[in-house]
Amino acid sequence: MRRRPCRAGPPAAPARRGRAPRRPGAAALVVLCGLAAACLGCDRREHAATDAAAPAALAGAGATTSAEPPPPDDAAAAPLDAAAPEPAPDGGSADGGAIVGVSAVGVSADGVSSDGVSADGGLPGSAAGCPDDMVLVEGDYCPLVQQICLKHHKEYEKDQARRANPYGEVEGSSSVSERCLEYRQPSVCLSKKRTPMRYCVDRYEWPNRKGELPALLVSWREAVKLCEGVGKRLCTEEEFNFACEGEEMLPYTYGYVRDATKCNIDRPFRQRELSLYRYERCMKDPKCKAELERLDQRVPAGSMPGCVSPFGVHDLNGNINEWVVRPGRKSPQRSGLKGGWWGPMRGRCRPTVGFHNEEDYGYEQGFRCCKDAAPR
Repeated sequence: MRRRPCRAGPPAAPARRGRAPRRPGAAALVVLCGLAAACLGCDRREHAATDAAAPAALAGAGATTSAEPPPPDDAAAAPLDAAAPEPAPDGGSADGGAIVGVSAVGVSADGVSSDGVSADGGLPGSAAGCPDDMVLVEGDYCPLVQQICLKHHKEYEKDQARRANPYGEVEGSSSVSERCLEYRQPSVCLSKKRTPMRYCVDRYEWPNRKGELPALLVSWREAVKLCEGVGKRLCTEEEFNFACEGEEMLPYTYGYVRDATKCNIDRPFRQRELSLYRYERCMKDPKCKAELERLDQRVPAGSMPGCVSPFGVHDLNGNINEWVVRPGRKSPQRSGLKGGWWGPMRGRCRPTVGFHNEEDYGYEQGFRCCKDAAPR
């Protein structure tokens, strides 16, 4: 298969670490709005940079730059070849239910709950002002947050020590994901003012049905069209942040301590051995389909009841990376990926990966939709 050249170059080298000596025991980190994770169909070392290491902490205040993440984890470095663009799927069902792709469309009726409570089995969150298959997100959002890591994964600590120079500075790029095991409580809002927000977000990843596997091998442009096709839109970067972290600005949807029993994260990486096509084409190719099934470690939507945000939104951390819109950017750089996936990646609320263009796609990558809430 002929490889399609990437429209955007590889991610820029990470920002140099702050000049202050690294203080053991606490890594200071402000998450601005950017950096997370995704691995897509491009001839770059992107697989699992889907959650590549975060930028280094600046001296003193614990702030970080907004540079793009460095190359991916070594074990996950093989690129996922992109196939030539194909027409959007026409809506067939997934083959045997083992793998779900963009054909798995269909959502609940677009109506407002009569009692203002989600119609989805009494689950947490309100659907007031939203379609019954969505959750209302309302409150004051902090654009600039300080989140200080108290304990990192040993893999990351070893990588930091390996790259430290005699002056205490950490140099060079890293292929190790910055996984924080515990954050200082509480997170701190560094913005002078918070931004009032009120909107609706799908309770589950597309196709937004509890118990079904989320879609994958979907490009950003396909995600935009699928959301528009059901009267919704793709979520923005900040909408994802707020739906995930709430007003408390939680690093993870469930709190400050990383927990692989709550969300589908930190599963062992499986090296990709074959190029993959877009979903519909892959399902028609026996080798591609078998490779996808071997790699796949998704869990059904809503199957991990502890992976719920303060607003009642499921699976915003882990399981699959989710496409979002990055406002103020021009095509083909309007696309971003949020939340992380099932592998050993950052898998938290704030980071965004933005170096994948709008036609890229990957085997761990899908989306969910948002919508303006009805007036009060």
